[in-house]
Amino acid sequence: MRMNRTIKALGLALVLTTAAGGLALAQPTEVRIGVALEPPALDPTAGAAEAIDIVVYQNIFEGLTRVDQNGAVQPGLAESWTISEDSLTYTFKLHDGVTFHDGSTFDAEDVKFTFDRILAEDSVSAHKEFYEPIDSVTVIDPLTIELKLSRVVGNFLFDLGRGDAVIVAPESADNNANEPIGTGPFAFLQWDKGSRVVLEAYGPYWGEPVSLTKATYVFIGDTATMINALLAGDIDGTNNFGQEALEVFEANPQFQVLVGTTEGETILSTNNTKPPFDNIKVRQAMAHALDRQAIIDGATYGYGVPIGSHFAPHNPYYVDLTGTYPHDVDAAKALLAEAGLPDGFSATLKMPPLAYARLSGQIIASQFAEVGIKLELINVEWAQWLEDVYANKDYDLTIVSHVEPFDIGNYANPDYYFGYDNPEFQALIETLNGTTDDAKRKELAVQAQTILANDAVNGYLFELAQTGVWNAKLTGMWQNSPIEGLVLRDIKWVE
Repeated sequence: MRMNRTIKALGLALVLTTAAGGLALAQPTEVRIGVALEPPALDPTAGAAEAIDIVVYQNIFEGLTRVDQNGAVQPGLAESWTISEDSLTYTFKLHDGVTFHDGSTFDAEDVKFTFDRILAEDSVSAHKEFYEPIDSVTVIDPLTIELKLSRVVGNFLFDLGRGDAVIVAPESADNNANEPIGTGPFAFLQWDKGSRVVLEAYGPYWGEPVSLTKATYVFIGDTATMINALLAGDIDGTNNFGQEALEVFEANPQFQVLVGTTEGETILSTNNTKPPFDNIKVRQAMAHALDRQAIIDGATYGYGVPIGSHFAPHNPYYVDLTGTYPHDVDAAKALLAEAGLPDGFSATLKMPPLAYARLSGQIIASQFAEVGIKLELINVEWAQWLEDVYANKDYDLTIVSHVEPFDIGNYANPDYYFGYDNPEFQALIETLNGTTDDAKRKELAVQAQTILANDAVNGYLFELAQTGVWNAKLTGMWQNSPIEGLVLRDIKWVE
């Protein structure tokens, strides 16, 4: 009797131990990610803010093509395509069996709707110019779509993989700002304004199944709070952490630090339409007043890479122009005197709520003071920056990272918030956009970079590094950021 009880007790203990072991071995399937900025909306086809794509790009929404973590173009909703000999007609074969998150069927009519909407006179696209060369969009059959161009566009397949060109449905497009419905591996669940956005895996997803069942983007605007959230386990990682505190996690085995590159040219954006910045000598003086290395050391703790024009150093077309206007206080003062401003001038510097921007602003204010330029530093929230600076051009100077890939073409638009109007540059970019030969494209890209550097259109500071901090048991995060986004499809927990 006692023996039977003992056997039963041992058996029960074995069952409990096995059950406990099973629970211990079970992998979590949810992830909580800290991000610095809350998106103003969740429709990437109607806004330029990177914060939108961080949440939705390749997660909720997909395009005909997609850009991978190496910057290469891969098939997306289009499984294949053919290009005519004159490079003007693209015919895409679409994946079959794709549905939107509301259960409606995806087909070629949705593609036509998407591009007709981008090209419409009342388009809300932030970058309609990428798709303006599309002359016609023709539905061949439900799974075949033809796009004809009015001129050759060397980067067309890449442009189709941007967040601006994700495919939306006519039934839901008008509501995507607050309740986004796409075809991606994750569906929108909820948005608690000021706090978080929650996504959940979409069961009927047409592509490779994902490991995560839920992903929560938590909005955390300052580094100290982000540190505490990571250490407390309130979040599982962040794709871009403040470099000033990376040492907190570098030696901690519970975390992994991923240091990679971005497309983020960090610049002292200048309103070229306002005096005295419409005077090239003033802009050249400011360029000479900048000590890039001091800014990099102080604002990025040495992680930034100096740039002399608006181009990413990892791009094969890059040319080093950091020596165009070397740090030279005397040269800066002399140029200001030539511009009729021997005593300098006063200006405002609006800074969005990003550590690199506000730290850079303080350093630049000190450097400019040495040559007689007095800056009033104004902190603005992100929504205010988008409205005042980006949309209404109500600013003198500002600091921001431009994270769109190959976005040097923005300077060819005189209505862009820089206010730079150079017909020679505009013609050069038009030629570059219509060139497919790689050697010629590089030659033209170098010329474009050189014009911007010589004209000192903006203050070119550094290329922003991506410094992610993640739970050591997570894998599949992108180390580099060749396009805006925080792609979830490969993220999973491992032992």
